Amino acid sequence: VQLQASGGGLVQAGGSLRLSCAGSTHTFSSYIMGWFRQAQGKEREFVAAINWSSSTYYADSVKGRFTISRENAKNTVYLQMNSLKPEDTAVYYCAGVPLWIYTGHYDDPKDYRDWGQGTLVTVSS
Repeated sequence: VQLQASGGGLVQAGGSLRLSCAGSTHTFSSYIMGWFRQAQGKEREFVAAINWSSSTYYADSVKGRFTISRENAKNTVYLQMNSLKPEDTAVYYCAGVPLWIYTGHYDDPKDYRDWGQGTLVTVSS
């Protein structure tokens, strides 16, 4: 599936942004969708994931501040980011994998087959 991420930008610390990721497949509802981020000079890290039944998973660093959700009728997954911190600055990537090849590691980028192009989030202090 082709994934298109959007919604990044520049925001002050304490502010909010909502990222969107639109998919191109009619089987989108059967995908596990995840958000990852990569700060400059660092490895890509897990942020959040949502499965086909809308169970959600979060990295400890964003728990209570970020919310992942999906709207299958629009083939879209969202990442609502509140109380943003400078350390949240990164390129954010959405990723997806159909459940029939998913191996259960929602926080491992190697478990995802399809990736969007990334959207930059910059949080100023």
